[in-house]
Amino acid sequence: MHLLTVMTNAILGLGVFGVFIGMFLESAYIPVPSEIILPFAGYLVYRHHASFTSAMVASLLGGLLGAIVSYWVARWGGRALVERYGRYVFIRAHEMNRAESWFQRHGDGAVFFGRLLPGIRTFISLPAGVAEMPFGRFVIFTFLGALPWTVLFVYVGYVLGQHWRNVSSLSHYFLIVVILALASWVVTSWKKRKKRL
Repeated sequence: MHLLTVMTNAILGLGVFGVFIGMFLESAYIPVPSEIILPFAGYLVYRHHASFTSAMVASLLGGLLGAIVSYWVARWGGRALVERYGRYVFIRAHEMNRAESWFQRHGDGAVFFGRLLPGIRTFISLPAGVAEMPFGRFVIFTFLGALPWTVLFVYVGYVLGQHWRNVSSLSHYFLIVVILALASWVVTSWKKRKKRL
């Protein structure tokens, strides 16, 4: 964990390019915390070291490219490859199991909502790749799921300014909103399925 802290601090020292790298790594199974990277991007906007557009593009593009790499690694190599080499990039078996269980329960929607949940978002590409989810759908759901998370944390980092590191204490409120939205989606899907029967 100390290594991750050192890595995160090094990434923050690179400015907007560090935001891109951090989000790429987070989406590529390396749990660099986006709850720190994204508010820092907002802080860069606050300090006029980046525009809101460049901060958003760096965040979204880094996350999307990292997710795509993760998806293809899982699709080509399967779970066996990730299990064999995952420990070298901080992947633990229980994290893989949790993401896989989430995907099996919720299907394609798991990619969208998984991007909004800490502990799931980093690893959701794995079961999507192993299950050979259509690539186009994976990219769309990944982007749409990453968008609200990214906008929120970059904006809050901008609003907090010098106190951008305090944003992590607000993340549980966002988690409550996500859980409520997920519950609504599950109920709606269940009702639609019931009508078809």
